[in-house]
Amino acid sequence: MKETVSVIVPFYNEETNVRAMIEAVYFALKDYQLPWELIVVDDGSSDCTVDKMRECKAELGASLCVIELQRNYGQTAAMQAGIDQARGSLLVTLDGDLQNDPADIPAMIKELCDRQLDLLQGWRKKRKDKLIMRKIPSKIANKLIGKVTGVYLHDYGCSLKVYRASVMKNVRLYGEMHRFIPAWVAMSVPPSRIGERVVNHKERISGESKYGLSRTFRVILDLLFVWFFMRYRTRPGHFFGSIGLALGALGSVSLIWLAIQKFIMGEDIGSRPLLLVAILLMVASIQFLTTGILAELLSRIYFGSAKRRSYVIRGGKPSIKKGHQERAWSQLPH
Repeated sequence: MKETVSVIVPFYNEETNVRAMIEAVYFALKDYQLPWELIVVDDGSSDCTVDKMRECKAELGASLCVIELQRNYGQTAAMQAGIDQARGSLLVTLDGDLQNDPADIPAMIKELCDRQLDLLQGWRKKRKDKLIMRKIPSKIANKLIGKVTGVYLHDYGCSLKVYRASVMKNVRLYGEMHRFIPAWVAMSVPPSRIGERVVNHKERISGESKYGLSRTFRVILDLLFVWFFMRYRTRPGHFFGSIGLALGALGSVSLIWLAIQKFIMGEDIGSRPLLLVAILLMVASIQFLTTGILAELLSRIYFGSAKRRSYVIRGGKPSIKKGHQERAWSQLPH
């Protein structure tokens, strides 16, 4: 079965790269025989990025979908906005800074289909970035993410990915979780259906990078959340309850020992630090146990509630007449 394709490109303050990226995607897919579409998302840019998008849309018509977010929500929300509007059976995401090469898309689509994968991750093996500021922190982060999540890939940070829409539509992205998409996908499919492929990576020729060293610290915090969510998403009470029971056991043993000292041995325990520690352990135990109960309730609400989007589209719909249902699939002539 041949696959239809939706290519999703988020932009934030990339006015000098918009047209070149759109043209590169159209050129890369000019020989694709089945319908495909390009969805560009403006993540609340403060420059002329959205104006450049509108110019391209005026030239290309309904074959190009332009989504304008109300403000800057971050790359994850922008990516989710494009995924929500996509109609293809396969989804392709890549950055709008022209460092990802759209020419890799056809080969990645073919490999994903040939290997019957659900996700194919790009691997920037010859990465064109600064060694200390980008490469070394990224290498450390990739090893740490693989160790924690159990999904071992060389380059989690590469935005060039190909997914099956049937899988990705069931994954909701929030915060800055686009870095951990393979881990989220691994909650629905076995790791054997997640692969990677070496892709081209180019030096940034215009615009400014949106990432700095502070990103490393955010990755660590996000990774803690991913670890918790992967293991205790459906049973958070077990996590908090285990800690509560352990603290309660220590507190109980301490209080029993102090009771023996007081009532059997007749010793004074009022000034002993152990008494205060034991009381604090019991209080902390009760707090963790009640937190576990509340977490279980929230978990039930989470799984039972309707899905909510993490963004707001300007005007309530994409900047296409009558919504995306009437968008034309693109088949660019040679």
